[in-house]
Amino acid sequence: MDYEHFMGEALKEAQRALGRGEFPVGCVLVHRGHVIARGSRKGTQEDGHNELDHAEMVALRRLAARKELREPSGISVFSTMEPCLMCFGALMLHGIGEIVFAYEDPMGGSTSCDRSRLSPLYRESLIRVRPGVCRGDSLSLFKVFFADPRNSYWRGSYLAEYTLKQ
Repeated sequence: MDYEHFMGEALKEAQRALGRGEFPVGCVLVHRGHVIARGSRKGTQEDGHNELDHAEMVALRRLAARKELREPSGISVFSTMEPCLMCFGALMLHGIGEIVFAYEDPMGGSTSCDRSRLSPLYRESLIRVRPGVCRGDSLSLFKVFFADPRNSYWRGSYLAEYTLKQ
């Protein structure tokens, strides 16, 4: 699989989000070498506080709306930021086979959580995680976002400080 190509598609989604003033997270779902769903972050602009429309959740909803049967273990998720606990849990519940992310989330990322202590539904998930694909490109988008005084989402947070120090 061409990881850089598909992360490039997720980065396009993140750039679209940034262009709308949203937190620059983009996501694509890939099955057998084809993008089957896309999503970008919503609900963070102008002091918005919608924590449901993460890029991964938007993409999963779009996939579900297509009502096409696919083997979920054959789907790879490409996201410009490490999934949070909500998204990681949803991806495991869907039976997704692989998560590929660009930029680590030191504040809310959950892909390295100790699943051995979770209930069987999550503990037994076979999901694979591949971090750091096109990290620098994604980091650049987050730096632009956090450096813009018009963006208040997570301003002053550990994530913003971590990002701007790099």
